[in-house]
Amino acid sequence: MGGFIEGEDRRERLLLPACLDDHVAADNPVRVVDGFIGELNLQILGFTCPAATGRPGYSPATMLKLYLYGYLNQVQSSRRLEREAGRNVECMWLTGRLAPDFKTIADFRRDNGGAIRSVCLQFVLLCREVGLITGGTVALDGSRFKAVNTRAKTYTPGAIRLRMGQVDASIARYLGMLDTADRQEDQVAEIRISRLTERLEALRRQMRELQTMERAVAEAPDHQVSLTDPDARAMATNGKGTGMVGYNVQAVVDANHHLIVAHEVTNLGHDRSQLATMARLAKEVIGADGLTVLADRGYFSGAEVVACEAVGVIPIVPKPLTSGAKADGRFGKQDFIYQPESDTYRCPAGERLIWRYSTVEHGLTLSRYWSSNCGACAMKAMCTPSKQRRITRWEHEAVIEAMQRRLDEMPNAMRVRRSIVEHVFGTIKDWMGRGHFLTRRLVNVGTEMSLHVLAYNLKRAIAVLGLPGLIAATRGWNASAFSSFRPPAATTPPEPGSHTASPHSGHSQSRLEVSAAIRLTTSSGVNIGAIPAPP
Repeated sequence: MGGFIEGEDRRERLLLPACLDDHVAADNPVRVVDGFIGELNLQILGFTCPAATGRPGYSPATMLKLYLYGYLNQVQSSRRLEREAGRNVECMWLTGRLAPDFKTIADFRRDNGGAIRSVCLQFVLLCREVGLITGGTVALDGSRFKAVNTRAKTYTPGAIRLRMGQVDASIARYLGMLDTADRQEDQVAEIRISRLTERLEALRRQMRELQTMERAVAEAPDHQVSLTDPDARAMATNGKGTGMVGYNVQAVVDANHHLIVAHEVTNLGHDRSQLATMARLAKEVIGADGLTVLADRGYFSGAEVVACEAVGVIPIVPKPLTSGAKADGRFGKQDFIYQPESDTYRCPAGERLIWRYSTVEHGLTLSRYWSSNCGACAMKAMCTPSKQRRITRWEHEAVIEAMQRRLDEMPNAMRVRRSIVEHVFGTIKDWMGRGHFLTRRLVNVGTEMSLHVLAYNLKRAIAVLGLPGLIAATRGWNASAFSSFRPPAATTPPEPGSHTASPHSGHSQSRLEVSAAIRLTTSSGVNIGAIPAPP
């Protein structure tokens, strides 16, 4: 049928062969990928050198361009990348028509994890050099990502008890059915008895397996065993019964251009021990003298707050209210005013609670205060059901009180924190198809997350600078001056009062990258208030 635009005949011979560069526009993002990776000294960053003998392998630059292109376009699977390399014109332009097989592509990501994480760091340093990252205020948050491990293949003491109870109930039910079948003498009953006997044997075998696994879980350092991915851990989520097996990804994001400035993959199910570690890493990469970190109450830990202050980082973290006094309608600790000049507390009734003694509990030095006039107080019913209301004060309580005063001066701090950091995780999870990581083991998952972070930061930089601006920045950037830069090794401090680190603290760091930027007013125009200078 005529009247429409007609294409060329696919069998038509061309006088001059088409050039690949003609099919890639000047404003195509693949030109940024090619320019950035072309400026890197991949050997210094840790990529493998060519073998002296044997068949030459693929260049690390070629493989890195292929991976970065895939993560930019939500193609993370090595098998899908193999197909794209053979049919995608942009991939052909990037790789010079090379088409590695999926095993070669997957092995490159596995064997060059540290070097790939260094490339992610190099792009952050480039953003810092062009002024996208200047230091100031950052937001910290964590999110759970699914691992290649189902809940059925993860064993905890609670899960084993639940499964044993289910197996016991099934055995009891089948035994009752077997007794009923024994009282019948027809041929159908014999078939039923044979089938029930087989199911009972299968259940008893399952019980023996659970008992063996129970001993393995008891011997594990954190009392968890994951069969598919040994490093994945069961983690609680907000919804009841919606826990997942996965990893806890930490991210520090700058408040100006929303670039990820530091990230880490851990298998700890909480965030309490991550505040000082992530803040110090972001500060070192940024190179700023001081840094203000916004985090939610899940990061609150007295020891972490003190550690932040010691390295010139100002934390802004709400303190969770764990006392039951407020819930019962009584006065909370915040209703008692500390008076440093006399080292006393003033209660809501106006009485003075004086220092009585100090003690050490779980490695923390604590002081106790109370008044001798509680028995005759008219407000005692609103204060305590005990003989006296006692107040406990930590030796570093002044640091926590100073942080609370800063938070009171920034009433929008937590709303700003959400607008800065939470959308980052939603974006990356959407790129992953709301699925799970493709790799197993903590170190490999860390490499995979670094590729996601690199792709995210690259897209953000293009959105801020524009494609021509970022291409010009990569061409004029002296990458060799930063190739040897490494952030300090991440060390997770122990919980307050503990004497040993977490059983997984030795391998829970996925090597961090990245850096931060900020102003008192964010890019969305929200004023978060005056931020005091670091001490």
